[in-house]
Amino acid sequence: MPELPEVETVRRGLQPVMEGARIVVAETRRKDLRFPFQKDFVARLTGQTVTGLGRRAKYLLADLGSGDVLLMHLGMSGSFRVLKPDDATTPGEFHHPRGKDESHDHVMFRMSSGADIVFNDPRRFGYMKVIPRNALDGEPLLKDLGPEPLGNEFDAAMLARSCANKKTSLKAALLDQRVVAGLGNIYVCEALFRAQLSPRRLAATLATKKAEPTERAGKLVEAIHAVLNEAIKAGGSSLRDHRQTSGELGYFQHSFQVYDREGQPCRTRGCDGVVKRFTQNGRSTFWCPKCQK
Repeated sequence: MPELPEVETVRRGLQPVMEGARIVVAETRRKDLRFPFQKDFVARLTGQTVTGLGRRAKYLLADLGSGDVLLMHLGMSGSFRVLKPDDATTPGEFHHPRGKDESHDHVMFRMSSGADIVFNDPRRFGYMKVIPRNALDGEPLLKDLGPEPLGNEFDAAMLARSCANKKTSLKAALLDQRVVAGLGNIYVCEALFRAQLSPRRLAATLATKKAEPTERAGKLVEAIHAVLNEAIKAGGSSLRDHRQTSGELGYFQHSFQVYDREGQPCRTRGCDGVVKRFTQNGRSTFWCPKCQK
């Protein structure tokens, strides 16, 4: 599933053709994706101007002139393709190519900017929903999300408070969207490696008995910031189905230090360890047991 850097890359690719443009035509080519489309989905979009295009965790949020917000989630295999009279692009970058089969083109927006924006989703785990802006805080899909990892609120103190007294592993805590929003398996593995912290370590060890941040908490926050910013700059990681709206694949996967590198030498200077993989909470965890403690 695309993580925060991939979704942010898609947002930046869609922004020039969506923001400030009017949805001339909205079309759904099936009754549902992961969830059924609202009965008035097309009617609430047609003729509306997109006044802003933002992101919350792994969700794209298009503000409409009507006061509604179009919430969009890529799911496992979703991608947007931007069609213009002179070219076609797919914003986003993924480790494995995104689908190009037009039979999986399920939603289309014709914009006054001259672009057609097509949502392709072979597995149909993505979804779209129109929500009044004043109801957004109570939206079940969003209301329990934690702070943005690149936002001002997310710092060592906040992470320590969230992890204090937790009996779960550090990796499980970071994947909990209530603790921090938008992180997924890839970037948690990479951040823990950079901070030299074991994914098996108890989350509570990031905080003192008074719930104050330890040195480990500070190192981890710095690592999360670094790995996300680098991944966004690189256009994301082309894992499975991620593709930019430009159609190009991201290349942050070439910078992976541990993810998907089982059996290869650890890249920490002076470490002669080997990257290992084990299953944790139903997902593959990659780490160096020698330098991650």
